[in-house]
Amino acid sequence: MRMTVLASGSKGNSTVIASERTRVLVDAGLSCRELLRRMALAGEDPAQLNAILITHEHHDHVDGLAVLARRLRIPVFFTEPTHRAWVRMLTPRTTMTYAKWLNHLQREKEARATATTATIPSQELDLAATGAAEFEAIASLSAEAATLDAQVTHLTGEPALEEEEEPCDGAPVAAKADPTYLPAVEYFRPGTPFSIGDIDIAPFTTPHDAADPCGFVFESEGIRMAIATDLGYMPPNVKAALKRIDVLLLESNHDLEMLRDGPYPWSVKQRVLSRVGHLSNDATAEFLARDYDGGSAYIILGHISASNNDPALALLAAEQAIGGRMTLLGNRVLTAGQAAPMEPISL
Repeated sequence: MRMTVLASGSKGNSTVIASERTRVLVDAGLSCRELLRRMALAGEDPAQLNAILITHEHHDHVDGLAVLARRLRIPVFFTEPTHRAWVRMLTPRTTMTYAKWLNHLQREKEARATATTATIPSQELDLAATGAAEFEAIASLSAEAATLDAQVTHLTGEPALEEEEEPCDGAPVAAKADPTYLPAVEYFRPGTPFSIGDIDIAPFTTPHDAADPCGFVFESEGIRMAIATDLGYMPPNVKAALKRIDVLLLESNHDLEMLRDGPYPWSVKQRVLSRVGHLSNDATAEFLARDYDGGSAYIILGHISASNNDPALALLAAEQAIGGRMTLLGNRVLTAGQAAPMEPISL
């Protein structure tokens, strides 16, 4: 078997898992063009891919999915909730601005007032005058809201809550009409093994703030490889899944001090630190020291934050965690990056 990490990080994730006869791509978080370029650099032939597997629907795992799947005409494997979340994410949404809402409300009131004025006696026209004052107030608010929307557009470069534009991806006209079009979709369930070609796949649930996130264990010819990233902590089911793994891609996202002192807003820091966020160097090291069984020939530390971590810190924490256990000194610890594919790891 062979594992080739094409990219790992907050700007895009993708990994090729290959056996003697089968090749699958796990996540497609870069553009189609960049994924093809990186596969060429790593010596992987895109035409030989049999399927794409998706861990969850966040942008850094699916940005190139639709275009790549359509180009290669291969099926995509999701959990059903992940597929639904991905479809919702790509479906154009029309959101009314505050100014447009007030204008709509004013038009409705004016229409009702016109209908009422045509039927009420003359002595009741003073009520219509009162209504006119309401219309003037709404018009004033509407003008203020339009000014506010214009200010938001000026400051951010984007309309305030305007309709999202459908991206142009160079796909056929039929696909552009439906950005969620895929050649084929297959569903799997975490906890229920399935196979693609001669690769047996065991998906497992991971704790992350997505619809139905999961990791995978791949097995062929007695070799077992696993991908476990994007998880806020290590629950018992994940620890159990990561036994007897020969090549393990494991998250080591952030250094706690760098994250706390870093540039992220506090709300984002809270998310990353939560139990549905990402593993810190310390949390990964704790797993390696206490629960890891020592079976992997290679441990690849992935999803390393460019803003809140340093590969050297992640590597040091992991090596110290397994270095004190003499039976594990044969493990080789590597780091996966964002900018370029890793050398393929073959067993």
